[in-house]
Amino acid sequence: MRRLLIAVVAGLLLVLVGCKGVSVDLAGPSAKAKASKPDKAVKPAKPTVTVTVKPTAGSGALRLLVEPAAGVGAIDRLITGARSSVDLTMYELRDTTAEDDLASDARRGVDVRVILDSHLEQSRNTATYDFLSAHQVHVTWAPAGTTYHQKTLTVDGKTSVVMTLNMVSEDYPSTRDFAVIDTNRADIAAIVATFNADFAHKDITPPDGADLVWSPTNSQASILAVIDAAKHTLSVENEEMGDSTITSALVAAARRGVDVKVVMTAESEWDSAFNELVNAGVHVHLFPDSTTALYIHAKAVVADVGRADQQVFVGSENFSAASLHYNRELGIRTANRPVISAISGAIAADYTASAAYAAS
Repeated sequence: MRRLLIAVVAGLLLVLVGCKGVSVDLAGPSAKAKASKPDKAVKPAKPTVTVTVKPTAGSGALRLLVEPAAGVGAIDRLITGARSSVDLTMYELRDTTAEDDLASDARRGVDVRVILDSHLEQSRNTATYDFLSAHQVHVTWAPAGTTYHQKTLTVDGKTSVVMTLNMVSEDYPSTRDFAVIDTNRADIAAIVATFNADFAHKDITPPDGADLVWSPTNSQASILAVIDAAKHTLSVENEEMGDSTITSALVAAARRGVDVKVVMTAESEWDSAFNELVNAGVHVHLFPDSTTALYIHAKAVVADVGRADQQVFVGSENFSAASLHYNRELGIRTANRPVISAISGAIAADYTASAAYAAS
């Protein structure tokens, strides 16, 4: 996750969906600083992946927050409104409001459990770990040797928030991110079962729930299923373009006539992939790596928006070997129309606001 040099207020796009209406505010982007990408370390062999089933429509069980304009108020209210339990898995947690709310919950008798990444982010999470531990929160380091890049909050065993964002307050104002508020019972049960095992440092193959996308079990296959199913359009945002299989799938989609649009933040590390994409007919647009531009941290793929077979993937998974094959990650693949419409609208706005990449 990137480190902000300055914090400024942004008001790019706000969408709270789950009902019929979608509201859009297209103000200008705000500030950011270059991201570090510590989750890209790879291991020598890839585990077997499993293919997920066709996505469900969601039945109104999903709502979407589009950041930065939505803010984290809805997430804060879930924490402060907890009655019995709060479970939080977070790659990086440095938000004093959230930390104080978790401590307050624990003080009034809520069972608060937190898993923090230790593989790559222990130094940055240590102050938070110490604070929570001193305030009656049950906090543990994630199992050693695995990057826990997941960003998920579950409250009272009834509502989960599956996020692309880390809970780092200095990053909130200027980062494009999404958060899905999920009340689907099958999803919640799968998320809670996985959290329980991870908290106890026990092995588990995470259950799929209704529409969950986990790393390292099914994420690459699920994302490829969205890309490969596209017949007309694909809209993509991601922080990284480091997985050759995903790049090849986007190339293949463009060559079979799909209108493929990719929006990212400029990073020379991805230029080879960008060149391959553009030369195949993919429309790549980039925001500058600048303190005055929106930073694309979201991870989403929308296929055939507005059509009968439309679907979306959104989650914590970057397009990297580490993220797709080795980390603990969580996302959602769904045909929920309001969620698809909102994410597609955000990516379309970002595409218009960014500049086309010129292949070398």
